[in-house]
Amino acid sequence: MIRDVSSLARLDSFPYRHRLSEVMGQPVVTGSADLTLAEACDRMDATKVSSLVVVDDAGRATGIITERDVLRGISRMRGAALNVRLGEIMSSPVRTVQGSDFVYVGIARMTRLGLRHLVVVDAEQRPIGMVTGRALLQVRASQALIIGDDLTEAETPADMDRARKALPGLASNLLEEGVTARNVAAVISTVLRDMSARAAQMAESSMLADGWGAAPAAWTLLVLGSAGRGESLLAFDQDNAIVHAGAPRDDPWFAELGRRLNDTLNEAGIPYCEGEVMARNAIWRRSLEDWKAEIRRWVFEPKMQTVMHVDIFFDLTPVHGERSLADELHRYAIETAATSAFFVQFLAMNVSQMEVPLGIFGEFTTTHGRLNAKKLGLLPIVSAARARAVAGRIMATGTAERYAALQAAGLMHQDDLASVLNAHETILRIMLDQQLADIAAGHEPTARIEPRKFPRPTQRQLKTAFKRIRQLKSLMAA
Repeated sequence: MIRDVSSLARLDSFPYRHRLSEVMGQPVVTGSADLTLAEACDRMDATKVSSLVVVDDAGRATGIITERDVLRGISRMRGAALNVRLGEIMSSPVRTVQGSDFVYVGIARMTRLGLRHLVVVDAEQRPIGMVTGRALLQVRASQALIIGDDLTEAETPADMDRARKALPGLASNLLEEGVTARNVAAVISTVLRDMSARAAQMAESSMLADGWGAAPAAWTLLVLGSAGRGESLLAFDQDNAIVHAGAPRDDPWFAELGRRLNDTLNEAGIPYCEGEVMARNAIWRRSLEDWKAEIRRWVFEPKMQTVMHVDIFFDLTPVHGERSLADELHRYAIETAATSAFFVQFLAMNVSQMEVPLGIFGEFTTTHGRLNAKKLGLLPIVSAARARAVAGRIMATGTAERYAALQAAGLMHQDDLASVLNAHETILRIMLDQQLADIAAGHEPTARIEPRKFPRPTQRQLKTAFKRIRQLKSLMAA
């Protein structure tokens, strides 16, 4: 059972501000499984490192040898150990993290698993850096640091719900420490992804116990929408899908899996999606080939409903299962969509038709004092980034990352990049502040904000953000 994290003390925000790519050691010393332990020791000594990552022919991490492994081998086999091949003595499978993961994820994983070395890999599982306990000595940990990784120990939906209930307190503390709203949203998204992955694991285990057997084919759970982009705030629901390598006859198994994981997440405090964008719905549960056929229909027969699907599907992130299925599906979706100028224009036209909540004299247009900041603020910014990323064959899923990639490709001016990212940050921050205020008042958090309740400077920032969105819409219509 996971620890009770409902009460969080003031925390050091460094692990939530910085990514592992900023603290990892480089370069990584690697070698094949055919190396002898003596050869590995020579490489480690020559480069003054305490570990060597074993890689396969494609450069993917398959194991690791550390100073502790060397000592253990010599203790067991004495001098003969030096002639043993690494494939026989390495620690495998190797624990890895992505360079884009926050530092707190690395701390949590090393703490829970008792590791001294954590391999940082790219999307192809090739090592790009190493995180060691020594490199993290200056980072102070607290109970809050292990919320996400503790979910791996959850046994019931109630266990996971405790982590979810900690999110408002965590978000509030991070904002007070000066962490950007974009990074706070990324931390919230990480927890939601971890909850989704754990729900999938629990569903698999319960099906095995109930006689359903193991999965009939490789499969992956995808998280879509804001959690897929890493931009979730405190009002969230489920957006997920399944891609598998099976046949039509395998659908009953995956249908049951989807039902169980969706029910588990709902019990853990992540409500069912009102639009039924969930793995229990056959529309969002397909084989890889069926998904490809559906994408072709979306691209070459676009309808307004298509835009609603694309709005979340192109933000997919795999959280559990065979990642290669998700990678192939994502690449296929981007490449196929980019070939259709009509489809790209369709996405752009959708952005140009979105409303901006400012009157002719620059005043906020509200209903009962509130406006939907997600629909009228975030959606145009996010959708414009997605449309232009698809046209540019950009694989990034985060909004800021998409705009940065567009700028790096010469498709966006540096000043425009700064302006749109400022607008994005402003709206995220105001929505978070509103949601925290609503929670404190005993209300459910929503996407609706009360702009006139904020201080004058904040109101001016929000109006500037909406004016920038109006300009963005004009560019998308051109």
